[in-house]
Amino acid sequence: MWDAISTAYNWFIALMMTFRATDVLDIMVVSFIIYNLIKIVRETRAEQLVKGIIIILVAFAISTIFNLKMLNYLFTSFFQFSVLAVLIVFQPELRSALEHIGRSRIGKYWTSLSSGNGVEENRAKQIRRCINCVAEAAGNFQKTKTGALIVFERQTKLGDIIDTGTIVNAEPSVPFIGNVFFNKAPLHDGAMIVRDGMIYAAGCILPLTKNNSSVSVDLGTRHRAGLGISENSDAVIVIVSEETGNISMAINGVLTRNYTRETLNATLDELLVPKVTEKGERIPILSGIKKGRKNDREKQ
Repeated sequence: MWDAISTAYNWFIALMMTFRATDVLDIMVVSFIIYNLIKIVRETRAEQLVKGIIIILVAFAISTIFNLKMLNYLFTSFFQFSVLAVLIVFQPELRSALEHIGRSRIGKYWTSLSSGNGVEENRAKQIRRCINCVAEAAGNFQKTKTGALIVFERQTKLGDIIDTGTIVNAEPSVPFIGNVFFNKAPLHDGAMIVRDGMIYAAGCILPLTKNNSSVSVDLGTRHRAGLGISENSDAVIVIVSEETGNISMAINGVLTRNYTRETLNATLDELLVPKVTEKGERIPILSGIKKGRKNDREKQ
């Protein structure tokens, strides 16, 4: 036993003597990558796929240890095409991971360098004006139980979604939003897309959420569509229920409910309006949805 302890101690000392600062950096980078991969995979369909892959690897190890030749041959043949299979099976998750990288602090800082202080201030004013109109319109819809689905585009561009609707590129106003979602209007069934504080398109078709098992049965197609686009982008989606008049918000696959006009306005302002310093450098907004009256979370 003492020999084993002594051997382990000598091995540790030899390792520490060859340890360099670059090794610390290497470990930190790898740990960061693994941590973020776990965050992306957790509570998604990919989690079950990862479990299946682990089971296959364990079975392969058992077949190797006990020399199960036929089973080992099958696993070996399967692993020859495993890289291509992983790319196909995890395509949605890989795309989501790349989009998360693009929306990271580095991506936001890169974006901020391309615009000056005056441009950012004007953009912030336009976005805030649009938020005020949307919040007031949502408050009116809440009283009249008028269904609405409004998508605020952020860094992830929604060109493929916009192509399914009608481009209007109009200045935001409460009467205009009310006319779009009037129940006899031709565009009221689709979603309205807001880009840089302008009502850019209406009548757009959104993808439905794929996590139907974890969505409340009380939620209809409008809420499922809002969750669907929030799972595929960093957009902020405002939903007004036609049945109850409740105002909800979807972001990153999470639904929060029971907003008022005031709390909706404050939350959208926090999430969407860029904060500008004196030098014109935009500060990334790292916040979740906190100001709903009752945050009934639908875990995706």
